[in-house]
Amino acid sequence: MLSLVPTPIGNIADISLRSLEIFSQADVFLCEDTRVTKRLFNFLKERYSLELKEAKFISLHSHNESEFVASLTPDFFDQNVVYVSDAGMPGISDPGQMLIRYCIEHTIAYDVLPGANAVLTAFVASGFVQTKMLFFGFLPHKGNDRAAALQEALFNGYTTVLYEAPTRLEKLLSEIAVAAPERNVFLAKELTKKFQRFYRGKGSELILQMEKEIRGEWVVVIEASEGKGVSLSEQDILTLDIPKKAASKLIAKITGENPKECYQRLLNA
Repeated sequence: MLSLVPTPIGNIADISLRSLEIFSQADVFLCEDTRVTKRLFNFLKERYSLELKEAKFISLHSHNESEFVASLTPDFFDQNVVYVSDAGMPGISDPGQMLIRYCIEHTIAYDVLPGANAVLTAFVASGFVQTKMLFFGFLPHKGNDRAAALQEALFNGYTTVLYEAPTRLEKLLSEIAVAAPERNVFLAKELTKKFQRFYRGKGSELILQMEKEIRGEWVVVIEASEGKGVSLSEQDILTLDIPKKAASKLIAKITGENPKECYQRLLNA
């Protein structure tokens, strides 16, 4: 059997009794990082007297997930197999879904335990009343792909949740301040940890609140744009200070035309 078990995103007291029971019965641990998981278990042994079997620890992360799953045989799950990511819910910006799909395709029993999740925690803490939410994970780092993804995140009609690295947070806020200056943004820093902080305001306001060196893990919640679906017209997009290639992708989403043909049309114009 396979069990996907969420781990605390900061505060170790968020571990569940059910998770401790599953851990104590495991024969194999699939871990995003075996060192992180073993360190967690040492804390759990000290605080909650966790007792483990002589279990095997196997590294399973985003870089080897496809290869690992392709090498599996169904009898691997005749034992109690547990997958844990470094923090939070497996399958949310972490491996896990391929394992679930393998179990479904081979009629293998599996379970997913509920638990700590940074996306939902920040979404609820934001106080934005639009309860329909989209999760974008990390935006592309740069270029036209980032510009197009940000526009989609800003103008999809739903409350949108992002992860962002501290080195790019100020850049993101600056981009939001330009593209949607009146939009409210909620920032959650180091959720459930000692230095947890919440910030809320317009992009330009939040830039002034941030320190020059922004450390820690951040979740960004962007208030929904008004209306449903994409709220920009083609003319709205053309007024934005973004590359023509990024603009063509956004316009194509609205018009339904081929992005390459739209890009050529903009060049000809």
